[in-house]
Amino acid sequence: MDTGFIGKKSSAAGGWGALKSCGKQLLNSGSPLSGARAMLKANQPDGFDCPGCAWGDPEHGSSFEFCENGVKAVSWEATEKRATPAFFAAHTVSELRRQSDYELELNGRLTHPMRYDAASDRYLPVTWQDAFAEIGDILKGFDSPDRAEFYTSGRASNEAAFLYQLFVRAYGTNNFPDCSNMCHEASGVALRQSIGVGKGTVLLEDFEKADAIFVIGQNPGTNHPRMLGDLRRAAVRGAQIVVFNPVKERGLERFSDPQDKLQMLRGGATDIASDYLQPQLGGDMAAVRGMSKAVLAAEAAAVAAGRPSVLDHAFIAEHCEGFDAYLAAVEATSWDEIISQSGLTREAIERAADVYMQAERVICTWAMGITQHLHSVATIREISNFMFLRGNVGKPGAGLCPVRGHSNVQGDRTVGINEKPPAAFLDALEKEFGFAVPRANGHNVIAAIGAMLDGSAQAFIGLGGNFARATPDSALVEQALRKLKLTVHVATKPNHSHLMPGDVSFILPCLGRTEIDLNSAGNSQLVSVEDSMSMVHGSAGINRPASPHLLSEVAIVAGMAASTVGSDMINWAALADDYDLIRKHIEATIPGFEDFNARLRKPRGFHLRNTAAHREWVTPTGKASFSDIALPSETVNQAALKRHDHFALQTFRSHDQYNTTVYGLDDRYRGVYGERQVIFMHPDDVKALSAKAGERVDVVCEYTDGIARVASDFRLVPYDIPRGSIAGYYPELNVLVPIGSAGEESDTPTSKSVMVSVRRREAA
Repeated sequence: MDTGFIGKKSSAAGGWGALKSCGKQLLNSGSPLSGARAMLKANQPDGFDCPGCAWGDPEHGSSFEFCENGVKAVSWEATEKRATPAFFAAHTVSELRRQSDYELELNGRLTHPMRYDAASDRYLPVTWQDAFAEIGDILKGFDSPDRAEFYTSGRASNEAAFLYQLFVRAYGTNNFPDCSNMCHEASGVALRQSIGVGKGTVLLEDFEKADAIFVIGQNPGTNHPRMLGDLRRAAVRGAQIVVFNPVKERGLERFSDPQDKLQMLRGGATDIASDYLQPQLGGDMAAVRGMSKAVLAAEAAAVAAGRPSVLDHAFIAEHCEGFDAYLAAVEATSWDEIISQSGLTREAIERAADVYMQAERVICTWAMGITQHLHSVATIREISNFMFLRGNVGKPGAGLCPVRGHSNVQGDRTVGINEKPPAAFLDALEKEFGFAVPRANGHNVIAAIGAMLDGSAQAFIGLGGNFARATPDSALVEQALRKLKLTVHVATKPNHSHLMPGDVSFILPCLGRTEIDLNSAGNSQLVSVEDSMSMVHGSAGINRPASPHLLSEVAIVAGMAASTVGSDMINWAALADDYDLIRKHIEATIPGFEDFNARLRKPRGFHLRNTAAHREWVTPTGKASFSDIALPSETVNQAALKRHDHFALQTFRSHDQYNTTVYGLDDRYRGVYGERQVIFMHPDDVKALSAKAGERVDVVCEYTDGIARVASDFRLVPYDIPRGSIAGYYPELNVLVPIGSAGEESDTPTSKSVMVSVRRREAA
């Protein structure tokens, strides 16, 4: 059996392995000097905001922050390779479709606007004017604006996103399927219910003060490596770090900081997790409920013995409602239920609860390991409950911290990319611009795909991203896109979404975050982004554009808007030529952006005030809200354990990947090299299938809607993961994620809890 793809895992995250990987990435880009020069300006006051992730930057900003993801993102964008009209002339769309995601983006940066020609099955060059005119004519020709879907990727700046939502609402719809719908929608929904604001409450400096940090359903080493520096510093000063993750992830075990010269010279590393718990997939809510049960038992024991209270009764009495109902819900939840659903021992859960009780200041962070389940909203409500017990919201060194993925996914939502817009925001738009905005809720991602499939949607406009590969049910989404009258993709490189053309299809190439964006006067334009800590930063590119034919995202949006809705009410060209004007409109319509232009130009930008961080609760009762939701009756993992060949599947990233962008074929933190079609499985589950490491299998979705979903020819990798749970990379496994399975209240695809069966190929 060939198992040559399995190699040695890194002994620690970061370290020399990260430096070697960065050097390799810079060399492979074909422009190592410009890439290295660009990295020195990443996250600096006079440079650009790193496009790699949404982790916060130090407010004091005194030093360059090394990040492997950032190097990969910057060198990927700064490549010397070009996908010119000659490239498209040499390849039909059908030929390009056979390339992998990795191979396709290796062709380099797009250089010209292109229009699909069905007769030759090729993309041909088109002028910007002709592209905008045809897009506008088609959009104006629909019998309703709701026929079009307007997608946004989290890479778009605040200025581009605000102008985009303005264009779309002037056109007449709230159809804003957004990347948030596929990742942290549950966080926004749950936190608005719990604390009145759908964002985290902590600043980066709070990590310097926390006594304990709970990291739940998150893998910083691969997804936001700069966070590991903050966790390492916390561990060094004695903070306890408790991890809940079904998969043993190297970055949460040990980290060697490339910025620590002494540690690098000695080849050392810092232990990160003081406790590492591996719940079954979907078992996090039960684990957190178990910790609360242990805290409440300790409170009862303290009261009985006359010792000081464990709970923060003053916080609960003054700031919370629903506490008694929550007590009853916890009391009604048995330890047997908690142990069965979490897959953890009572002793392990109680030990984690002890860490919580011994700490005065606690931060809880989470990511998509929590948000992509049926019961994600309920789980995040439970995390909030847990944090309320000892008043760990709204004080220094403590708080709730959902960690977003893409660099401006939070900012896009702040400036209006929302299919369910608040009435106050719509009122402000009408007052500022003088036109009646649409009031009916629009489509999120799931609804947009459904509308494209049933024919009620006839156009798709994508502001960045790779919609076809990021979404669930890959085969159905391809069908949906190819049924449309119009598809438009604003992009920097070719990707698979471009290869699913509708009747009329355009690829519109845009400037990257690292590139200089000049206005008509020859002045460099500044854009802004918002990170996971609600810090708004300025960003100005420093590299020469990949092509003189590129336009900024703002200019492309303005061009489509002018051709579609005209310029009588809004001077789109003026806004595209001076982003300060866009920011003045943001300031006039969105609270928190007062004096936007001046504050943006200060080093490190400014913070958008979070009411919950100040213990001001914008909820119906004016208080933080405990939730008394019961645990799920059964998780997918519990159901899977009842059958020997059924498993609960989660999709995740490899280490050489960011979202749908694949930088390489290695995953050194998990010991996999040169291979992406792999399934990570507990060794005993491999044996139970009568299989061996490296054997190839087919994975079959067991969702009960009658649609066959199969991921064929994947290698088995024995791994430290709970029995009944398996894992593998997206987008390759997105074909198994059914569009009909979405989170309760959030409508987020359940990519972390898919019921599947695994079949050896010899038996297939």
